[in-house]
Amino acid sequence: MNIKNEIISYWNEQFILSNQEQINFIHRKSQLAKAHQKRIEHVQGWVKLLSENNDNDQVNYDLHFRWLVKDKDYFYHEEEYIPFMANIENDKVMAHRIREPLPYSIIKFDGPKSDETSSFPRYSYNRREAVRYAESWWDSYNPAFKYFSDNDCTNYISQCLFAGGVPMNGAPNRNKGWWYNANSWSFSWSVAHAFRWHLSGSNAGLQGSEVDDAKELMLGDVICYDFEGDGKWDHTTIVTAKDSQGMPLVNAHTNNSRHRYWNYKDSYAWTPNCAYRFFRIGEKN
Repeated sequence: MNIKNEIISYWNEQFILSNQEQINFIHRKSQLAKAHQKRIEHVQGWVKLLSENNDNDQVNYDLHFRWLVKDKDYFYHEEEYIPFMANIENDKVMAHRIREPLPYSIIKFDGPKSDETSSFPRYSYNRREAVRYAESWWDSYNPAFKYFSDNDCTNYISQCLFAGGVPMNGAPNRNKGWWYNANSWSFSWSVAHAFRWHLSGSNAGLQGSEVDDAKELMLGDVICYDFEGDGKWDHTTIVTAKDSQGMPLVNAHTNNSRHRYWNYKDSYAWTPNCAYRFFRIGEKN
């Protein structure tokens, strides 16, 4: 059995049948695009086979979608990898379902320590280089850094900010500062919850100024997401473009995506209780 061909055949059938249960995320994206005065003109899709388990009865794969979006008088591509898993029974691939990332554990993070003072050397944040890095690695993983297979979003954002010249500080205390080395890293480097609170309290190294509206963000700034609105910060993205209305388009890892509309309402993780925090990087109120 050719598993990849089986998966492709399955999804071709779903598109022909317009099975709402399986492809409602496509219809939802189209409706959200209309709400933003845009239109999806074309969709391309690919299957990326990832792994089979040891018993050969389950397969993990990604659906890679590329959306051609018409935004007034110009076009841009939005891309996303949607993680799926399926069972293999009697030489058939069946029971396809979204493969949700494992949740972060809530990690106690007290914020920057008192010895992190404003005397730390000042730096100039290079937004162009941060965005360049975000565009280069949105769908792959820099081997110079650890890849967090279950939740890589904040690790990716931290790499982007480091590429933009943000200096590390706080090592080797994992609960202090923002830093990475080959064998260890701060919680704020890799965990969305710790990253969000570090940005709110840091006065040295990585720091950010919170703004009230997504439209105030610049390229290279970041957005933090609490999808359930329960006080646990789940996700982090970086602004890599703006649409015709000046609203951010973002890149992210875990569900690897590029030029996605910032509010994430097309995500299966989003809920009506979703809370956001918008940070201007390299500045402090």
